[in-house]
Amino acid sequence: MNGAADLPLAVAIPVAILLVLGAALSLIGSIGLLRLKSFYERVHAPTIGTSYGLGCVLLASMVFFTVLQTRVVVHEILIGILVVITTPVTLMLVTRAALHRDRLEGNPEAPPPVPRTPPED
Repeated sequence: MNGAADLPLAVAIPVAILLVLGAALSLIGSIGLLRLKSFYERVHAPTIGTSYGLGCVLLASMVFFTVLQTRVVVHEILIGILVVITTPVTLMLVTRAALHRDRLEGNPEAPPPVPRTPPED
């Protein structure tokens, strides 16, 4: 139906391992989102889990379609670059917005501000 039956075993095994690893990393990130207590702890686990999980799935997709189409398939690299760039930036912006809100409201859960030292002359 989709040509997956024509995939050689030497390629099917690494593709399957990458897919399972990517799914496991994404699952670990999702569990971290549920298990961690504060917002500031929660934002880190899904970001790392989904970034690496997506990287494994994209690598598996590249290998799978490169072998099936007998040409190099690299458009997944663009997807990976966009995810690697946008995920940490989004994490930083959401965390800073929450930190700003918590400090304005006097929330005791908010981490204290980092003291800045004046530059040495």
